[in-house]
Amino acid sequence: MKKKIYLLIAAFTVITVINACKKLDVPVESQYVKSNFPSTTADYTALVGTIYSNLSSSFAVNYWRMQELSTDEAIIPARDGNFDDGGQYRQLHYHSWTFDHPNVIGIWQWGFSGINTCNRLLTVIDGSNSSATLKASYTAEIKAMRALYYYFMMDLYGNVPIITTFPVATPPANQPRAKVFQFIESELLSVLQQLPSKTNTLSTNTLQYGRPTKGMVFALLEKMYLNAGVYTGTTRYQDVVTMADSVQKNPNYTLDGKFRDIFLPTNGPQVNETIFAIPYDQQIPGNQFTRFGFFYYLAQAYGFNVGLSIAMSTTPEFYNRFNIPGDARTKTWLVGPQFYPDGNGGFTPQPVYYPNTTTQVVITPDLILVPPKPMDVGNTIASQAEGVRSIKYYPDPAIIQATRLNGNDVPVFRLADVYLMKAEAILRGASATTVNGQMQDPLTLVNKLRARAGAQFASSIDLTGLLDERARELSWEAWRRNDLIRYGLFEKEYPLPNDVLKLNTDVTRRIFPIPSTELKTNPNLVQNPGY
Repeated sequence: MKKKIYLLIAAFTVITVINACKKLDVPVESQYVKSNFPSTTADYTALVGTIYSNLSSSFAVNYWRMQELSTDEAIIPARDGNFDDGGQYRQLHYHSWTFDHPNVIGIWQWGFSGINTCNRLLTVIDGSNSSATLKASYTAEIKAMRALYYYFMMDLYGNVPIITTFPVATPPANQPRAKVFQFIESELLSVLQQLPSKTNTLSTNTLQYGRPTKGMVFALLEKMYLNAGVYTGTTRYQDVVTMADSVQKNPNYTLDGKFRDIFLPTNGPQVNETIFAIPYDQQIPGNQFTRFGFFYYLAQAYGFNVGLSIAMSTTPEFYNRFNIPGDARTKTWLVGPQFYPDGNGGFTPQPVYYPNTTTQVVITPDLILVPPKPMDVGNTIASQAEGVRSIKYYPDPAIIQATRLNGNDVPVFRLADVYLMKAEAILRGASATTVNGQMQDPLTLVNKLRARAGAQFASSIDLTGLLDERARELSWEAWRRNDLIRYGLFEKEYPLPNDVLKLNTDVTRRIFPIPSTELKTNPNLVQNPGY
């Protein structure tokens, strides 16, 4: 059973959703005012629904693309001009985006739409006649979600405005990234004690699922501290370990027995290691991974028959990291001769043939470009099969058939990442600690994940090896850009055969530009360096 608390939230939400944020002081019509504000827990739960519906609307498509298509982990090449879409995917790949790139504009609006919604609700709650307990609880929830939105914006755009009021009286100016970091940190620490902890009761966890908990705050702070050198210029590796310990001390966070179960269409609050996820299902489909990253000629073998893109894949260089004997994580990729799935994550002996032929479908890792069209592999049968496809978010035929989008929940924070962040901090100089009677050294933490995946144990681990381990464990989870910037590898080029374009290696590309639309409507904004 896959219950989603904010399906109920979305169903009963009566607040108008802010769909755009071209002006940061856009007035919003709402039937909730101080005089008629609801007073029950159910009322409050319905009220906060717009925060989550906004979050799910773009996280697993456009936000994901900014974090992954700008790296070696994911690529959408054109195929004889098809799927070029004005060059937007190519611009992400080569770091040649401008301040009017559709994702640059759209995700800024998405992020500040979420922030403005939080500010609006906080203003109404503050003036309501509800009980102090309810007000404190939901204020903490909303502030934690605002902090999460701010983290996404700080990570992508760097120097963003800090807005805490609604409506906004004066168009806000940018703030230095370090100040935004400090604001997020202080907000999270201020609400920590008012947030719930994960329990050992599924019904309780179901009510909390997709909503902030103490574990989410610890994991988000851990991510911030791991990247503090990038965000503020000052490293905080020991704080990474402290936050990881805080997550691990809750015994209700444990690694799930099978890696693939974390990402199935049936994933949800029963997944033990999920700390915070974006829920999707039949009512709220929204992750793109089958529509854009599956291979069209396999659709019928997997039980559906709808129009899909054949474009999105990983790069050969990234896929080469999946080279450990016995590693179940390698099975999240479609590559080589293709066979019918057995429904349990494996395959039958029955080959999948191209329609009306006896030619077996074979997916090849290489992406061989065909000039003069830029980042184009051509559109022959053979070139369509170029590029290893991800099947980490296993498709549900019923949902795919109805919507072309997946209903799998997408994790934002999970225990495996907590382990890997902690291991990296120790390798970078933090002291190891003992949690629940076990010493937490990097090799032990990495081998916990390898044991779960059935992979050959590592005999040693260094920073380079840990980055590869993060690639294997966290592929398609929107952390690759973050990792490469922290490692100083975001500008490393992996040219494809016959490539006539070059990666823009200017380090200012580590943050995206302030969108053109915002500069036009808010004269107090200053463009990021390099743009």
